[in-house]
Amino acid sequence: MQVGTSTGGVAEGARADRAALVVDARALEAALDADAADLPARVADVVERARRADEPEALAWGLRAWAVLRRRDNDPAGAVRLLREARTVAQRDGRPVLEAWVLASRSVAELERGRTTRARADAEAALALAERAAPDDRDGARAVHARVQLQLAVMEHNAGRLVDAEARYRAFLREVPADSPDAVRGANNLAVLLVARADFDEALVWAERAVAAAAGLAPSLRSWPHLTRALVHVQAGRLAAGLRDLERAAAASEAAGQSSAEYYVEYADAMREMRLLPEAVAAGERALTELAAAGAGLVAVDAEISLAETLLMTGDAERAVLHAEGARARARAQRRPGTHDRAVVVAAEARLHTAAASVADLAAARRAARRLHASGDVAAAAGAALVSGRVAAALGLDRQAVAALRSAADLGRRGSLPVRIRARLAAALVARSAGADAAVLAECRAGLRDLARHRAALPTMELRALASGHGAELGELGLDVVVRQGSAARVLRWMEQTRAAALLARLPVDDLDPTPSPDRARPVTHAAGGPIPAGGPVPAGGPVARSVIVADEQGAAEARRSAWLREVGPAGPVAHRVPGIVDLRAALDGRVLVEYGRHEGRLVAVVVTARGARVVDVGPAEAEVAQQLRALVFALRRLVDPRGPAAAAAARTSADLRLAVLRRLLVEPLAVDPADELVVVPVGLLHGVPWSALHDGPVGLAPSATTWARSRARTADGSGGVVLVAGPGLHGAQEEVDVLRRLHPDALVLGAGESVADRVVRAVATADLAHLACHGSLRADNPMFSAVVLADGPVTVQELHRAGVAPRRLVLASCHSGADVAYAGDEVLGLVSAVLARGTAGVVASIAAVPDVEVVDLMRALHERLAVGETMARALHGARATVDRDTPAGFVNWCTFGAHGAA
Repeated sequence: MQVGTSTGGVAEGARADRAALVVDARALEAALDADAADLPARVADVVERARRADEPEALAWGLRAWAVLRRRDNDPAGAVRLLREARTVAQRDGRPVLEAWVLASRSVAELERGRTTRARADAEAALALAERAAPDDRDGARAVHARVQLQLAVMEHNAGRLVDAEARYRAFLREVPADSPDAVRGANNLAVLLVARADFDEALVWAERAVAAAAGLAPSLRSWPHLTRALVHVQAGRLAAGLRDLERAAAASEAAGQSSAEYYVEYADAMREMRLLPEAVAAGERALTELAAAGAGLVAVDAEISLAETLLMTGDAERAVLHAEGARARARAQRRPGTHDRAVVVAAEARLHTAAASVADLAAARRAARRLHASGDVAAAAGAALVSGRVAAALGLDRQAVAALRSAADLGRRGSLPVRIRARLAAALVARSAGADAAVLAECRAGLRDLARHRAALPTMELRALASGHGAELGELGLDVVVRQGSAARVLRWMEQTRAAALLARLPVDDLDPTPSPDRARPVTHAAGGPIPAGGPVPAGGPVARSVIVADEQGAAEARRSAWLREVGPAGPVAHRVPGIVDLRAALDGRVLVEYGRHEGRLVAVVVTARGARVVDVGPAEAEVAQQLRALVFALRRLVDPRGPAAAAAARTSADLRLAVLRRLLVEPLAVDPADELVVVPVGLLHGVPWSALHDGPVGLAPSATTWARSRARTADGSGGVVLVAGPGLHGAQEEVDVLRRLHPDALVLGAGESVADRVVRAVATADLAHLACHGSLRADNPMFSAVVLADGPVTVQELHRAGVAPRRLVLASCHSGADVAYAGDEVLGLVSAVLARGTAGVVASIAAVPDVEVVDLMRALHERLAVGETMARALHGARATVDRDTPAGFVNWCTFGAHGAA
């Protein structure tokens, strides 16, 4: 009796233990969504106990959870192996619903590996098992049925079949509780899809729902909706809101320990949308590297297409072709037609840029456009149609070109700003093919107005200048029309409407941070983006510190991030007033305006004199100008520090030759009087030309005629004095300031030890005349982070611009201080343009390195003339005449300093 009782007690205890084990195993499903910190240990414990107790149900659940963890550790192949065992266990135990859960998980892992056929087969098998579930297991069957429906929607989405994916997402969202983790995934993915369809309003509604539903859930689920809402905001032109959501996604991702790779794909797309191309390339390359290392074949293809699109915008068409072709082959192997078609289009466009596009490319791009349109991906279809039209035009197939361009114009009217601009471009190209000049101009104007509204909402001068690049082709198309029409007034007006628009806005002024920016950025990690897998996000093995701004050193990264997060209030009218020729002629007061433009591969100039205005065809000179400039810069660099008389003589001969060629190419076609005082408005690489050395009379420079006229209106009001600043570590700077002090006895002087940033900025900001003798640091890749070096470190152009520094006149006796950088869309950024934008009326600066000691004589002669009321251009012209050009240093100073503005 006692033995029997004891045996029964042991059996009951064993049954209770097994039941508890099954409860623990089933609870792992909820724990996977909760980001439980002890989850790996719990999973290992369940699997070990299940094997020891020979409990198949618990073992299958445990193996499934273990597989999910392996997948999150970027090991989808390892996850598949575990799930294969889990399925065998569930089958042998006769548990179809559990087997369906295992197959659903294996479908996710196979999809991540790019095995789409296997993924779909597993999903469909899981659906069949759920539908055959016993009556007592209906709740579990309904749950797995909903999860698989989400997985099938994700497959359609990744394949580019957006119409089918949208229907599945909407059906799924009707089936699941609105506050469930799966509802968050479904709402998020539907929002992503609606962005591709250019339905930003509804996309924002679903993204907001996902954010709200995820608020009480685990960090890994919170990161995705913020990332998607960021995508919606950026596509709709709301940069600050988008970047805030990116940072919220990053914070949630850090808490969840997620991989950063897929985040960088989305981040690269956002940066490309803003034409922040160095950041986009760096983010795209990082994403691709991490995804390739993790074996994430599905997302790696998307990352490669994204990187190819960015490289194409940077002008690197050869690398773009390589990446696009690689992505095309892998997408084909993954049976993802939509992704394959996107890669085909990028490859065709890249070959078009290298003059290698063929009839085969045209046929492939046309097929891609049709399929993308049928799938519901409107933005991609519009881009494909535009590429088809341009390839057809390049091949001389005019009828096919017009048909494709019309399709692009119709499809792209509702997309993001770049999509809308390309639609206007397509329509303008159609009108040009028909010889309808008025229609060309109408489309160009409409697109540029749209761009102006977008630009006005951006928070920094840098972002506004970059945004102008979206309209570069529209500007050139319109210029081509007005040049052919022959009216100098209309040509000048068109140039001015598209010239240096970013400099004309009055942005808010901030105090300069009294502490130098640290060389570090706030470390964050990032969340994954795109459609969320039905099985949830993919954490990696713990947080990894990363800078949000990936293309700059860390201190600059934090400064840019801070600037981008600023909100801009209502812009009011976005069109700036362009002065007419009559008003300009009055402001010029005897000077001659020369404004250059570029169209159809040729340079053109409008010349405005006291007697009239004319258009001059300068010719296809840009390539030769670029070659001569490179050689001239090299010669000037050698003359700053010659290695001996023979080297100096050779460099001087080369420099004289280059200047003579540049004068022949750029000035002689204008037929201006050598003694005329010129106001030159360059375009593109012409901003790097030493204009004072090409013309015998005085020369003033300006980013646009409008900017020059505005600077002409600022006159001395007696409220500001003279400020003289010597920077640290610059041989001759203190001597220079001491010499100038004798000419300006009442000046405020800040010597090398006193020239800390805060004091200099406060003193210079409202001075009538400021002189900075200090080291300059050029950042040609990012001119807003070029800097002048003061006693407590470098102060960047961005910091000076944000602080509103705008003396009436400014002399920059520092290296490369006048080397502003031209951007697409006829914009220019740098120290000179930054202070002109804030209201400075006259600047003298050098486009190259400055011989430190020898520049003192030039500066003294300049200030002697400024002190008697001469303008910057006339004072510099007179000062240059006193320079001994027979010495290497004297020649460099004579050649490289230029005057900007009218004061």
